[in-house]
Amino acid sequence: MKFYPDISHDTAGFTGIFYAARQALRRHASGGNVLIAATVLALVVANIPAINGYYFDFWQQEVRLQIGDFNLFSHSGHPMTLLSFINDALMAIFFFSIGLEIKREILVGELASFRQALLPIVAAVGGMAVPVLIFWLMSRGTDYTGGAAIPMATDIAFSLGVLAMLGRRVPLSLKIFLTTLAVVDDIGGIIVIAAFYSTHIEINMLALGLFGLLVLMLGQAMRMQSKVFYLGVGGAVWFMFLNSGIHPTIAGVLVAFCVPAKPVFEPRRYIKMIRNAMSHFRQEDEEVLTRRTILSKDQLNWLKEVEHASDKVISPLQELEDSLHPFVNYFIVPVFAFANAGIFLLDTDPLSAVEGISLAVMCGLVLGKFLGIFSFSWLTVKLGWAPMPAHSNWHMMASIAMLGGIGFTVSLFIATLSFGGGDAHQLALLDHAKLGIVLGSLLSGILGFVWLHYTLPHGVAPDAVEPD
Repeated sequence: MKFYPDISHDTAGFTGIFYAARQALRRHASGGNVLIAATVLALVVANIPAINGYYFDFWQQEVRLQIGDFNLFSHSGHPMTLLSFINDALMAIFFFSIGLEIKREILVGELASFRQALLPIVAAVGGMAVPVLIFWLMSRGTDYTGGAAIPMATDIAFSLGVLAMLGRRVPLSLKIFLTTLAVVDDIGGIIVIAAFYSTHIEINMLALGLFGLLVLMLGQAMRMQSKVFYLGVGGAVWFMFLNSGIHPTIAGVLVAFCVPAKPVFEPRRYIKMIRNAMSHFRQEDEEVLTRRTILSKDQLNWLKEVEHASDKVISPLQELEDSLHPFVNYFIVPVFAFANAGIFLLDTDPLSAVEGISLAVMCGLVLGKFLGIFSFSWLTVKLGWAPMPAHSNWHMMASIAMLGGIGFTVSLFIATLSFGGGDAHQLALLDHAKLGIVLGSLLSGILGFVWLHYTLPHGVAPDAVEPD
């Protein structure tokens, strides 16, 4: 039986250094639990004969936000269905959040240091290339070869949710490795969506969308800090992209890259203003401060100074990312899963899960992601290009590579883009692709969890102490 050594005297540094990382990991992990619940609920509702008709018909309702003849939620002059609203509008917010996270990671996060980021970047490249290759080899000559990108994504919420089940036995360095890998995966998914899932291009609409992005870049260059400005113009850019033939989720990412990362106040000025305001309170009578009563005019002004300074020291990028996390993790992603994961299984041949596109997706996720992530990580470390994550070994890395096969949200999204707009045969392929995604992600999650459970040392990982 293995135990972590007692190095409690070293944990204070980790608490301060990784506080922001811990908070983000905790949000993703708890969001994964909600995502699992939404997926299970969708599968249950879709297979109850008395109500599944209402479930499938509900997503075909039209959505309108209309003033006169103008409908904001329209595509090429036609109202969006609720399902397309979720996939094209709400998911644009999801990708906007991803864009903010990518920009922050590049500026101050795990992607800011080339040596620190190299291992998860190379691992992510392998984790994208090998699944696509396996899917392509298994689908050559078929009518579903266009879905080769389906198994290339890693779902950060689901995978961190599995790690959360193991508590503080998992080193924080492994969680950060998996999170960074998933972020790089998202970048790959964005590139694939932009390159292969755009339809006939409407030049006029595209030009207007690009003009909107130029306005946002000018606002960033002029140090405009108004979040209303970036969200308002960003909404217009989304509409132009939606009707230009470029997939609208790409607009979410591009708009996110235009959001300023620099605050108005530098931290030193902020601290000076707070100290000045607090000095007034130190001069107040202790009895006055402990009395629960309405603030005086001076006290209110001092606190308003602190509030004003706090608003100016946090950049729009960080504030928007932090504000959107709960909305994305607890609403958008679960709603997307509930709308898209419902598969009618009662008339499905059980053997279909191990043949055709279902089998190709499963092999891509379970075998492809594992082989790609692990082999590319092994080569990177053995060649001396990057070090192993702290407090880890190859058993842990292999289990993390297996968890990389949990490719749910973005995989479902790419499957919908690949087969969601066609005839009955295409929709049948979509259902079988969804089945492969659900089964492959489930198998990867179980195998990764069991592998970690039996190979992780017992006790608290050296860098896993929770902050106060």
